Amino acid sequence: MTTRTALVLGATGGVGGAVARRLLTAGWTVRALHRDPSRVADEADGLAWRRGDAMVPAEVVAASVGASLIVHAVNPPGYRDWDRLVLPMLESSIAAARAAEARLILPGNVYVYGADAGPNPGADAPRTPRTAKGRIRIAMEDRLRDSGVRSLVLRAGDFFGPRTTANSWFSAALVRPGKPVRRVLDPGTPGIGHQWAYLPDVAETMVRLAEREADLPRFATFNMDGHWDPDGRQMIAAIARVVGREVRVQRFPWGLLPLAAPFWPLAREIGEMRYLWREPLRMSHAGLVAFLGAEPQTPLDAAVRETLAGLGCLPEPRVS
Repeated sequence: MTTRTALVLGATGGVGGAVARRLLTAGWTVRALHRDPSRVADEADGLAWRRGDAMVPAEVVAASVGASLIVHAVNPPGYRDWDRLVLPMLESSIAAARAAEARLILPGNVYVYGADAGPNPGADAPRTPRTAKGRIRIAMEDRLRDSGVRSLVLRAGDFFGPRTTANSWFSAALVRPGKPVRRVLDPGTPGIGHQWAYLPDVAETMVRLAEREADLPRFATFNMDGHWDPDGRQMIAAIARVVGREVRVQRFPWGLLPLAAPFWPLAREIGEMRYLWREPLRMSHAGLVAFLGAEPQTPLDAAVRETLAGLGCLPEPRVS
């Protein structure tokens, strides 16, 4: 059997980590790029850690030698300096994909869509972002398309999963990692739907797409459906079912964000995303289903249980 090798940028993050682990179980050799591998290397994780900085093209190119797949899942933490760092990071991965003649996969999201896209935009719907991050996301997608390298963008809703990072609404607002769930901080609007994506499902979808390389166009885009919460209450209800009790629901303090912005730069970034909690925007996965036959989907309660356990929000099971 021919050994398949993938390079993952951002393997310590939510998406990158989930994809790296799924690739391993699918039989791939997985390299993971990090500026200081000694801080993260774990012999038990099965990853081949390589020293390198995503901002240095030569280091990414060196790590990609012999790879047929590159997963670009690296982002500046906390949305800091996106406008200055995100595109140069992507250029490094493009250079590596070109040198290795590899397929480059970019995890995308709903930020590229505004109200003009309609309530159920497909993968080829007009991209009319309302936010600075949305415009950067579109610039990333366009750069991939124009680069000429074989590339794929998989867009999904708000991420949640066992290793969700602080950039996720689930772990940054709904629950408090490391704490039992007593209350949920709800950013939604009653009656308005919201789209979620379970990280292991995103990883499974990416791997299935990567393994259909011969059938993919040179530049491909797909949307996931994930878990659609039709009235903005199903995710909270699932959390309550998993913890086995009712949870107190508090409204997210949207009105305080403008006051906090001068002292907390992330407040402005969070405020820009409010439209996704006030309007129902459900990306259509019709193109993905037509290509794969079905979208991988873990049942909601099982996904929430694994997420809460991974975040340390559930008690350890007793051993008799």
